[in-house]
This record gives sequence, C-alpha cells and structure tokens, in this order.
Amino acid sequence: MNNNVIKIAITGGKGGTGKSTVSTSLAMELSRKNRVILVDADVECPDDRIILSTTQEKVEDVESLLPFFNQDKCSKCGACSEVCRENALIFVKDKFPFISGQCNGCGACLLVCPFDAIQEGKQIIGAIYQGKYQRNNDLNLLLVWGEIEVGCENTSLLVKATRDYALDLVSGEFNSSEESISDSGEVISDSGEVISDSGEVISNSSRESISNSNINQNSNVPYGEDKLPNNGYEYVIIDTAAGTHCNVINALMGVDLALAVTEPTPLGKHDLELILSLLEIMETPVQIVVNKSDMGDLNLIKIVSQDFNIPLIQEIPYEKDILKKHARNQPVTHENIKKLADSILNLSIKTSSADGVLPQ
Repeated sequence: MNNNVIKIAITGGKGGTGKSTVSTSLAMELSRKNRVILVDADVECPDDRIILSTTQEKVEDVESLLPFFNQDKCSKCGACSEVCRENALIFVKDKFPFISGQCNGCGACLLVCPFDAIQEGKQIIGAIYQGKYQRNNDLNLLLVWGEIEVGCENTSLLVKATRDYALDLVSGEFNSSEESISDSGEVISDSGEVISDSGEVISNSSRESISNSNINQNSNVPYGEDKLPNNGYEYVIIDTAAGTHCNVINALMGVDLALAVTEPTPLGKHDLELILSLLEIMETPVQIVVNKSDMGDLNLIKIVSQDFNIPLIQEIPYEKDILKKHARNQPVTHENIKKLADSILNLSIKTSSADGVLPQ
C-alpha cells in the first residue's frame, strides 16, 4: 500500500442524510487535482454510479461457500442446524436438513458433521464493478462498487471484497491482511481462522472455506479500459451504508479519517451518537459534516459535537440548486463542498511530516 494514500470513509448512522451526496461531490472536487478512487460500499443499494453517470464494467463475481448434503451419509441428527448461528440450516426431525438464503458461508456445519455428510459448494453472492466519470475527462476519478445478488444476505463479505479490490488498485497487490467481520459478528483473520469473542481460534479451515470473501484472484484478470493506472492514487473515498452494523464496520476498517454525515433532526442526533460511539471503539479519527443544515435545529448536532469532543467542520445548506442537480443525476457542486475538499487537502499536507496520522 502506498503510505501517501489517504483513505476517508463517508459514513453516518441515519439513512438519507446525504452520505452519497457528500461522497460523490467530495470525490469530484478532490479529483480535479488528485487521483481518486471512490468506493460505493453500500452493496444493497449502490447509487453513486447513478449520481455520477459512470460507465459500468463488471470486474468479477464474488463467491461464498454454500454447503450441500450427501443424503446417503446424512443421519438426520440435526447437529448442523444446532451450530448454525444464522439459523440458515432448517432441520425437522426425521427429515433431511435444508439451507435457507441466510447462509453466510462460515463453514461451521462442515466442521461439526460427524458423518462427513456435508460438502463444500459455491454460490455467487454478488459482483464488483468499476466505471469512469464521463462528463469531464479532466477528472482523475474511478468509481468501484459492489452489488449483492437479489435475496442474498451475505453482504459483509461482498463489502470487504469490494474494498479490498479498490485497495488492490492502489497497491498492486490483493489486500487481505486485515480481519473482517462476518454477518454473524465473527472475526475472521486473514488466514481463515474464525476467532471467538475471547480471542480463541475456534476453527482453522482454509480461508476459501471460512472467510469466502475471495474473488477470482487470477493475475491475468482484465481490469479493462475504465481502470486508471495502478499507481499515483492519492485518495480512496469509501461511501458506507447507513447504520452501525457489520457492513459498515467492514467498510470503516483501516481508514485514516471518517466523516460522519448527519442532519439537524432528533433522529439525526440519535444516530450520530451511535456512529460516533462505534468510531470511538474502532479508534478512528472522525469529524462531523451537517447536511441540510438550515432545515432543523443545528444546536442538536452542536451539543453532540461538544459532548463527544468531535469538531463540526462543515455545514451544507438545503438549497434548490442542489435538488435540481439530484433530479438531473448530476453531482452537487457547492462552495461548502469545495471548502470541505480544501480542509481534506490541508490535512493531507499536514500528515506528510506527521507519520501519516490524521489529527482528530
């Protein structure tokens, strides 16, 4: 990984506060003078490509383990369903178990089956895409996003695979050195070990069997004409989903700075407190951005800022011009967005002589 690359997450507890608006607009402003990758990590509803009207190139399908049963060996004991934390294995007495769509590919059922009646299969859980912004060829902006298969609930692995692919474009190597969080809340190490809450390794199956976040890691995979060269990126902007669940945690892992986007409403205040508490646990530097800042009670957010000792660095008003741009599928350009980009650039300049640590 290029140590000069700044990884910034745009996040926030509440949905609809304007995370994608800020993400796309900030990425565009930064890409006027820098090389930027924007990652849409909201794999259930990736809309950055709609806002930016990018090209669309499929990079790779993402697969997960899907167990299947050898009924000649199955004793109908039900041990597999008892160990399944997702309740994906349905067992009725004296019947063969069957799998629902909730399977997250953890592989626990394979380990517990005393008759070796469960074997490894594969399922496609989604795909990774990339595209270039077409309206201005002077912008050095590449969009990467993941899109989950309809009905699939195994979203965390796709978020991690999408993030890792984007980091691979920066480093030139597949980035798999960090732990991930499964949809069931398990910590999965880079070697495929599933780690319990106490830190104990509870299984040591292959990474392919347990983490199952691999994309087809073929060194000859054609990245296509939409991809910028593998070096020279200065920023990776990660647009997370709303909330504080496993998808968001996976998207936030390893970032240098998080921007918590909120709105001046009671729900905005409540969910801002949740995301700030999560980022505090993750020891991630964070700053607050208020969207639609003139529509509610800004003092609600200022109180949270003071209570958490987190700076409120920018306010984006609710303006008709912004609404028009959304209606036309155009990225928002606003003076305060430019000021936000300038503050990010200033942070980057300061970190060049500070061991890469962004100030909070």
